[in-house]
Order: sequence, then C-alpha cells, then structure tokens
Amino acid sequence: MSESQQATSDSASKNKGESMNKNTSNLCAGKVADLDRVWEMLRSEAFRISGEEPTLKHLVHDVIVSRDMLAAALGARLARRLAREDMPRSSMEPLLTGVFENHPQIVHAATRDMLAIFERDPACFSLLEPLLFFKGFLALTTYRVSHQLWIDGRRWLALYFQSVASEAFAVDIHPAARIGCGIMLDHATSFVVGETAIIEDDVSILHEVTLGGTGKSSGDRHPIIRSGVLIGAGAKILGRVEIGTGAKIGAGSVVLADVAPHQTVAGVPAVVVGLSSEENPAIEMNQNLDCSGYI
Repeated sequence: MSESQQATSDSASKNKGESMNKNTSNLCAGKVADLDRVWEMLRSEAFRISGEEPTLKHLVHDVIVSRDMLAAALGARLARRLAREDMPRSSMEPLLTGVFENHPQIVHAATRDMLAIFERDPACFSLLEPLLFFKGFLALTTYRVSHQLWIDGRRWLALYFQSVASEAFAVDIHPAARIGCGIMLDHATSFVVGETAIIEDDVSILHEVTLGGTGKSSGDRHPIIRSGVLIGAGAKILGRVEIGTGAKIGAGSVVLADVAPHQTVAGVPAVVVGLSSEENPAIEMNQNLDCSGYI
C-alpha cells in the first residue's frame, strides 16, 4: 500500500493511538496478483455465460464485456448495486471508476480478494462469481473505496458509502478501519468492523462476526487480526485485543483477551482449547477444533 493508505488523515479522525507503521506493515504486502490474467479469465467467463444463460447477457455485457479494464468493471458492478435516488448510477459510476483508476492498488487488493475466495471457497467455481454475486466481496470492495475517500479527507462521502453498503449488503465497515489483501468474507451478513480495527493479509471471516470496541473512549479500541487467522461464524472480538498469526476463533465465541499465534480459542468467554493444526487456518478453512489435551 502507499504511504497515504497507511495513515488516516488527522482531519478525518480523532484517534491518535498506536503507531501506524507498527500495525500496518503486513497490509497488502508481498504477493502480487496478475491483473491482466485475471481480467482475461473474467472476460472469457463472461462470454461463456452470455451463451449459456441468455437472461444474464445484459448483466455480463454491462459489467464485463463492454469494459476494457477491471477498474471499469468494478465501478459498473458496484454502481448497479449501490445507486439510489440520492446518488443515481449516472453520478455514482464515474465516481467509483475514477477512484479505481486513480488508485490501482485498490484494484489489486480487490483482485487478491477475488482470488482468495476462488481458492478457499469450495462453492465458488469461477472468478466471475464473486464479482457478480458475492456480497462479501462487493461489500469489501466498497469499503476499499470509502477508505480511500476517508484518507483523502472526504469524510462525508466515505461515510455515505459506508451507509449505502450497510443497507445493500448488511455489512458495516467503518471507512477508517485498515484491512489488508486476500480477505475472504464468506456469506458476510452482519459483519461489523469498528473504526480502529486492523485486519492483516490472508484472513478468512465468516458471517455475523463483530470486531468491536468496549466503552466510549476514543483512541485505539478495536481488535488487531494478524495474518492467517480464521474467524468462525458469529464470533465477537471486543476491545484492543490482538489475534495472533495463524490463530483460529471458534464459531460463536466471545473473545475479550489476546490470542497467541496458532492458538485455537472457543467459548463465552473464549478460552484456549488447542493449537491450530494448520500453518495457515485462513487458507485451509478447517473449522474443526482440536481440543486434545486442553479440555
């Protein structure tokens, strides 16, 4: 990410907590997606779908076939989902496409998210599926736009996109939150992320997860999720706690304290029940809990 993406404008936020560099070094770092190859695959799938399912021909033509780059396709798809009376598509699509074109790192992040879904979700058979149908991907991409607007000092417009994304996708991510690449947000309904939360690269999160704060104090008050973490459905992680690299959070757990790297926790409140059997639980998506020797 650029330096501007790793710092929130002082005018946009009253939070002056921990060092940004300390907690954002693993955001969109290392891996590079082949955007040209992904775009070729998306177009190939679009032409195939147009022939197999004529009723979707207009959709895939508008979003993919008629576009010359992924930035324009992302702008078109989000505008179709988010446009409304107060910002019609004729105004929203150029705005979104402009953000994607002027900030190619956002397109790269969205591409890595698409690839993560395709690689980890056994129900996903094509890269085109997330772009057309998966609200977790669309909500996360909308967040990436709102985050850029936030750090550009366009607070009100950033909050507007947070609001319409919440209405359209039932996902509420504060635009000041910092989220890496290769994120799989599965099903996504009722996913909530607070203002000072940090999610590093290659994390998998299921529906109804909350990364929330405690109390009403300003400053850093939301969780830090390190790379490789798997968070089960319905888990609530509250306060400035750190979930270590490769940890696993059981479904329905309430986490109120730090979790060490590669530990598995579950329960209300969550306690250690084992160690992750996988080096990277987020990629393996194994939600079984190995509790041998712990309970």
